[in-house]
Amino acid sequence: MLVAYVLLTFVVSWATWFAAAGLAGGHGGGLLGRGGPLFLLGVFAPALVAVALTYGGSGREGVVRLLAPIGRWRVDVRWYLIALFYFIAIKLSAALLHRLAKGEWPEFGETSVLLMIGAIFVSTWAQAGEEVGWRGYLLPHLATRVGLGAASIGLGVVWALWHLPLFYLEGSGSTGQSFPLYASHVTALSVAMAWLYWRTGRSLLLVMVMHAAVNNTTGVVASAVPGASDVWTLSGSLVGWGTAGLSWLVGILMLLDMRGATLEPTP
Repeated sequence: MLVAYVLLTFVVSWATWFAAAGLAGGHGGGLLGRGGPLFLLGVFAPALVAVALTYGGSGREGVVRLLAPIGRWRVDVRWYLIALFYFIAIKLSAALLHRLAKGEWPEFGETSVLLMIGAIFVSTWAQAGEEVGWRGYLLPHLATRVGLGAASIGLGVVWALWHLPLFYLEGSGSTGQSFPLYASHVTALSVAMAWLYWRTGRSLLLVMVMHAAVNNTTGVVASAVPGASDVWTLSGSLVGWGTAGLSWLVGILMLLDMRGATLEPTP
């Protein structure tokens, strides 16, 4: 069933993304442009496939159990703080490493704090399109087989590969960037999100907040390489590799904390 879930999710997402790019004239296009709604369907495929498989196996009650953790908001405020500020702390630390190594600060983004906060609040709910599938469905099923720590790493690899077409589609924001660097960082991020999910008693809401915070604060310190075109290069910016390295330092501590932990599938 897990193999079927991953394959179906990839097929739906990749097919709709490339179809959307075709409608947009070969470009990634925006959500409001030609092909935008089709592209959005691919973004929501992890959750849609999880709901479909859960309904097929457990019916409506299973789907309700799968979605219920979205409403699990009564957790200690420290978990909200971690969800909101984990990634920005990593990025600012990477900027400090850049300053120490090169004697100058890297380029900082110009997006206002208020705009980032508003974007996090709005986009948190859209993250259900991924998190219901990745953390809500796939992670617990993997964890019952290999344990939570190993499952978080395995999910990270799957999650990174799911994004691969975006490195080839023009206008996606990831075009031409180093996929190995991205995969390294995303796998470490998967560990952090699994740890947060476990520590909050399986709150999908908190990992949705964390996902939204990551997406909307990544530009605080620039890490993309301008004009990049070799998707499989190991070359990347100092900030990019610093972000990945620091994420893994924190991730290792989280893996140690998750030793022996597991999760039972929700449905």
